[in-house]
Amino acid sequence: MKLKSPFTSSLETLTDRKFIILEAEDESGKKGWGEVSAFSSPWYTEETLETCYHMLKDFFIPELMDGQVHHPTEVPKLLEKYRGNRMAKAGVEAAFWDLYSKQEGRTLSSCIGGVRTQIPAGVAVGMNRMDTMLSEIHDHLQAGYKRIKIKIKPGHDIEPLKIIRAHFPGLSIMADANSSYQLKDISGIKALDQFDLMMIEQPLAYDDIVDHRHLQKHIKTPICLDESILSADDARKAIELGSCKVINIKPARVGGLTEALKIHKVCKENNIPVWCGGMVETGISRAQNIALASLSQFTIPGDISSSSRFWENDIIEPNITVENGYIQVPQSPGIGFDIDQSRLSNCTSKIDVFTKQRMRK
Repeated sequence: MKLKSPFTSSLETLTDRKFIILEAEDESGKKGWGEVSAFSSPWYTEETLETCYHMLKDFFIPELMDGQVHHPTEVPKLLEKYRGNRMAKAGVEAAFWDLYSKQEGRTLSSCIGGVRTQIPAGVAVGMNRMDTMLSEIHDHLQAGYKRIKIKIKPGHDIEPLKIIRAHFPGLSIMADANSSYQLKDISGIKALDQFDLMMIEQPLAYDDIVDHRHLQKHIKTPICLDESILSADDARKAIELGSCKVINIKPARVGGLTEALKIHKVCKENNIPVWCGGMVETGISRAQNIALASLSQFTIPGDISSSSRFWENDIIEPNITVENGYIQVPQSPGIGFDIDQSRLSNCTSKIDVFTKQRMRK
């Protein structure tokens, strides 16, 4: 799927996006949908779409076909002998969650304990020319978004934030560093305190917890951990160390909704606010994220924007929309959206079909 406009972080510029979409069908013909949100190159995590395809085709799907899945929480148990590969696991688990919710005749939100009927919407703005960024922010605020996330890196942080804050003095701003700083940059990071940011997301190494602890002691701005948190155990350790004051939960990053729910529980028990991050995803993952963000500890607007934020045409119908800064939690069974089969077909380059008897391409 081609993006409406390029999206740039400190690590990558995206102009188009490839996905693996999974469809799980039961004997009655009910279908559940999932999405693998890994990127084509390993800049965010070590996974790529190719590695995910390999793991799904050669290990995960055959394992699930040979086993019995009565509830989506059993998927991680069946796959736990395979280390890592969380994005591939999350994609196939998501299809089981959607299918299970439809079998139960309930919304995905209700099946995972959601309590909200609408969620506040936030949006991320990539690195660009300053006039373009200001124009984007203005348009997003006009559309009702509740907060803006700005991508930053050393050399592209103080000046853009100073200009943005001058133009929008009351704006709720997050800054996302995507691991582009080092602990030796502490004075430069400390200078960000002047902008009254909601948080700075993952400033240091993608796999670090300890150095973030030292950094948090020296800055007023709350640190939010993203890539460092792959499990509920990671969240517990980071909280005990004092490495962060906020955690971003992305189902794709942590291996699926089952682990995301465990992280949510740990954060709720420790009074750590959480929010749901985005991965430049289709409406399938966005719908799952909406359900997750309806849980009680999601007190900060997430990166859950309208379908039109990235796509001229999404692969779901109706499209996800933002009204007065909020997205309504769907009330239909499952993820609450139908698949636009024509749009999906037009975007699809390859289909693999797996059954208990055989697999055909």
